[in-house]
Amino acid sequence: MFVFTAKLNRKKAVLITAGLAVVLALIVLAVHAASGGKKTDLHPSESGINGAQDIAAYLAALGWQVEPEPIETQSIVIPRQFNGVYADYIKLQKEQGYPIENYAGMQAVRYSFRVTNYPTGEKDIVADVVLFGSEIIAGDIQSTASDGFMRALKQTGSI
Repeated sequence: MFVFTAKLNRKKAVLITAGLAVVLALIVLAVHAASGGKKTDLHPSESGINGAQDIAAYLAALGWQVEPEPIETQSIVIPRQFNGVYADYIKLQKEQGYPIENYAGMQAVRYSFRVTNYPTGEKDIVADVVLFGSEIIAGDIQSTASDGFMRALKQTGSI
């Protein structure tokens, strides 16, 4: 039987922790370099978002003109189970390539902007964008009218 003992003082603990941090940083850099330096599952403008102004610019890049300030900013919790209406919502998000499903049970922020250029001229149209950290994880265009609708944020043809 072999027994190994070591004295661990504060200086050694700091050195070991620093060494592990360097190794972890090198692994992250290697993975980043292997992926070409960018996230491959996201449109370049869907990450690095820092608040309402960036979201408004993102919406403009998608062809939506919105009022510069959101009409609502709300903290939300992504449901753990996606059934009923949420199942339809998840399907819409998947079709657009948004990863909201990966954030089940987590807290995010929903920004709602009034759309000013909806093709049919309707006035009660809102663009919702859900942000987790600095990543857009969901989005939609919807009518707030009583007989309203919800459709994809990313325009893919006629309305």
